[in-house]
Amino acid sequence: MERTFVLVKPGAVAGGLVGEVLARFERRGFRIRAMKFLQVDRELASEHYAEHREKDFFSDLVSSITSGPVAAFVLEGPEAISVIRKMMGVTNPLAADPGTIRGDYGLDIEANIVHGSDGPESAEREIALYFSESELV
Repeated sequence: MERTFVLVKPGAVAGGLVGEVLARFERRGFRIRAMKFLQVDRELASEHYAEHREKDFFSDLVSSITSGPVAAFVLEGPEAISVIRKMMGVTNPLAADPGTIRGDYGLDIEANIVHGSDGPESAEREIALYFSESELV
């Protein structure tokens, strides 16, 4: 079993897609181990996107994720990281395959519906950013 972090971004929350996104993962068989609804502040956003700090688009990422509430989840299942990333589709929703979350609902790379950890180290780091150990069920 593997755990991963998933974040439904502000545009998708505003568009009423939290349930749809989560339902896709649940129907696939992933179990929810933690979830919360929150407003990401600039400090948390900067930590979340720390690996992009020196890139030109860093401030756009921070502005996007802090623009409204998000829904954060820890999901668990076999090969959760790779399977969930495949279900999300490629980062640019205009290039994402139909049937993926980004391919079905996304129109903008900066507001691409959903974020998922890209590896075990980032999953561990992102889970710890958003959830305390006692919040994991």
